[in-house]
Amino acid sequence: MPLLFGTAKFNEQEHLTIGGCDTVVLAEKYGTPLFVYDVAHVRERARGFKQTFNSLGVKNKVIYASKAFCCLAMYKLLEEEELGCDVVSGGELYTAIKGGMSPENIEFHGNNKTKEELSYAVDQNVGMIIIDNFYEIDLLSTILKEKGKQQKVMFRITPGVDAETHEYILTGQVDSKFGFDVMSGQATDALEKILADENLLLKGAHCHIGSQIFSAEGFLAAVEKMLLILNDWKKTFGYTVDILNMGGGFGVQYTEADDPLEPEAFVKAIVNGVKDQCELLDYAFPEIWIEPGRSIIAEAGTTIYSIGSQKVIPDVRHYVSVDGGMGDNIRPALYDAVYDGFLANRISTEATQESRIVGKYCESGDVLIKNIDLPPMNPEDLFAMTSTGAYGYSMANNYNRNLKPAVVFVENGQDKLAVRRETFEDLIALDCE
Repeated sequence: MPLLFGTAKFNEQEHLTIGGCDTVVLAEKYGTPLFVYDVAHVRERARGFKQTFNSLGVKNKVIYASKAFCCLAMYKLLEEEELGCDVVSGGELYTAIKGGMSPENIEFHGNNKTKEELSYAVDQNVGMIIIDNFYEIDLLSTILKEKGKQQKVMFRITPGVDAETHEYILTGQVDSKFGFDVMSGQATDALEKILADENLLLKGAHCHIGSQIFSAEGFLAAVEKMLLILNDWKKTFGYTVDILNMGGGFGVQYTEADDPLEPEAFVKAIVNGVKDQCELLDYAFPEIWIEPGRSIIAEAGTTIYSIGSQKVIPDVRHYVSVDGGMGDNIRPALYDAVYDGFLANRISTEATQESRIVGKYCESGDVLIKNIDLPPMNPEDLFAMTSTGAYGYSMANNYNRNLKPAVVFVENGQDKLAVRRETFEDLIALDCE
């Protein structure tokens, strides 16, 4: 039986259903490639984080990382679940506000925020800006002085903790483009500079050690390191944080080989780690924020493709082409990310054959799944690729002038178009003759 998530199952017609909706019908209605999001699964994952904090009696904020996937409908869903969101660009901020997110529940990240973006954030009364570097301290301070306003801020620290993850998504170590380094003294210098600025209201410290982390050990190491740093600052400057933001990076399951913790387990480990360190150091227990993105949305997303051409090279490879590829999921090419999949329109007990699932883009590296055992396939069969909810559509592109797919939300047997499929007219809308 294939790996299924959330409400996904097969019906009597042997069709994959998600949220009570037949994916064969969805493919006929909306075309392929098609991103299908299981709304009930999103809600379950979000509540796993939020309700665990609340059950432990800990003041908290669960902030969805927009970069994983965002659109107007997603922000509406976040508001319904009482989650905040983080944004990393003016475009994400604009979408969040248009989607109905309360500005107070938005935090603004990024290592190179522009003057225009920061001005826009201040004008929109964004709840929190996460300062990432010295340039930003001066830039934001200047903007606030010009506008006669104050702004709640936190600042991002790289505590020197390595997590078990891919080099490109490792962000908590010393050698990182993000945040203020602790070992060199930059973080302490930043603290002094921010505290001395009357326009900046410092609420706490932030760290993020990486992504796709499967155990709590990295977070516990980061908690211990962060509390030691914060305690030193308490002794030196008499400053204690109101908020400790431990970032995100909680792992999800892409294949049978992945064995991540549930959201509840991550929350309990972080809370207990902070409590232990605060008691040991006699440090006031802070409000705890986290920033799950992938761990809320990844497993909720499934991409439905149509099978096209096939190429068999005897004793070498069986290539199976789908009508999407690196334009709607660049992660396998970018990170060597591994996914699972299966036929969505029929269950077959026939002998399997080892296949390579490839896209339609003019690149040899346009490979979605390097090796997978599948039954013999026919043109226009439907192939479901699972756990594509994070960094699929959000990284989608128009390479080869292909169209970006549609996105549909499904729940309780109802389907709702969240993002329409692009048209050829969309492709040339910004071109100038």
